[in-house]
Amino acid sequence: MGEGTISGRRALVVGGAGFVGSNLVRALLAGGAERVDVIDNLLSAERENLPDDARVAFTEGSITDDGVLAAIGEDVTWVFHLSTYHGNQSSIADPLADHENNTLTTLKLLETLKDRPAVEKVVYSSAGCAVAEKTFDGAKGATDEDAPVSLYHDSPYSISKIIGEFYGNYYHRSYGVPFVKARFQNVYGPGEVLGAGQWRGTPNTVWRNVTPTFIYRALKGMPLVLDNGGIASRDFIFVDDIVGGLIACAERGEAGGVYNLASGVETSVLDLAEQIVGLSASSSQIEVGPARDWDRSGQRYGSTEKSERELGFQAAMSLHDGLLRTLEWTRGNLTWIDACIARHDSNLALAAAS
Repeated sequence: MGEGTISGRRALVVGGAGFVGSNLVRALLAGGAERVDVIDNLLSAERENLPDDARVAFTEGSITDDGVLAAIGEDVTWVFHLSTYHGNQSSIADPLADHENNTLTTLKLLETLKDRPAVEKVVYSSAGCAVAEKTFDGAKGATDEDAPVSLYHDSPYSISKIIGEFYGNYYHRSYGVPFVKARFQNVYGPGEVLGAGQWRGTPNTVWRNVTPTFIYRALKGMPLVLDNGGIASRDFIFVDDIVGGLIACAERGEAGGVYNLASGVETSVLDLAEQIVGLSASSSQIEVGPARDWDRSGQRYGSTEKSERELGFQAAMSLHDGLLRTLEWTRGNLTWIDACIARHDSNLALAAAS
C-alpha cells in the first residue's frame, strides 16, 4: 500500500471520521505518516471512529467555515476530500443541505488550496453513479472513465458529485491544483455504522447503504426488502481496497485525471441478499418491495482497466470474503450500532408515519 511513499507524509483527510475516511486514516498511520489532520462535522460520522493516536489532529467543523479552512496547515502535502452529504435519498429530501455539504465544500476547499504550493495531490471522492448509464435494461459493459455525462441525473447527490469534478478540472487547469478524481463504486466493510451522525430527515439516515443494512437486518432476523425485486446490480468493493485505491491516486494518479475504484464485478442486489442470509445463517426472509420512484440507474459496474494500467490498482477482496469480514465486525459492534440507531428512533417513527 505504498508504505515507503506514505512515510513522513502530512496528510489532510476531510470527512476523516466517516466510514471510508477513518479506514484511510488508519492506513496512513500504519504506513508511517508523520501527521494526519482530520476535519469532520460529524453529520454522518462518529468521533469514536478515529484511532487514538498522537499523530491525529481532529477538528470538528465544516470546510464551508472560513476559520476551519484558514487553519489548514501550510505544510500539508496530500489532501483527501471525502466529505459528503450521505446518499441519494437524503439529498432528494434536502437539496440545500446537499449543496452545503457536497458542492460548496468542494468549491471552498479548492479556493483555499489553489495557493498552496506544498500540496502535491488532492484526491476527490467522486461517484460512479454520476456517469453510469441510467438503465434497468442490463449493463452495457463496464462503465469506463470517459463515459458521457448525462444532463439528467437521479438526485442532487449525483449532480453535486459531478459538479465537484467540474470544479476540480477548472482549478487544475486554471491554477495548477493537482486534483485527482476517484470514482467510487458501492463501498462496504468494517467501520460503517448504521445511524452514525445526526438525523438528516429520512429513514436513510439509518438505512443508508444496502450492504450494512442487509447485514444488520440478517443478524437481527429482520426481513431483507428488495427494491424493485432486487434486479438492480452494483459493483461492490471492500473498504480496504478503496483505501488502497485512494493512496494509489495520491502516489501515482495523474493530476487532472480520473480513475474508477472498482472491483469490476457486477452483482445483483438479490444475489447480495442471498449471500448475506446464507453466510450469516440467518432466519431472515427476503421480501420484494416496489421500485424506488427516483432511481433510473439500475444496472452498472465499473471498468478497472485504466486504474490497473496507470495506478497499478486492483481490488483484492472477493465479495464472499469481504462479507464474512463485515459480518464478523458487525456482530462485534452491534451494541454500538444499536445505540446509534436508537438516537434516531423517534424520528424514524415519525418518518414511517408520515
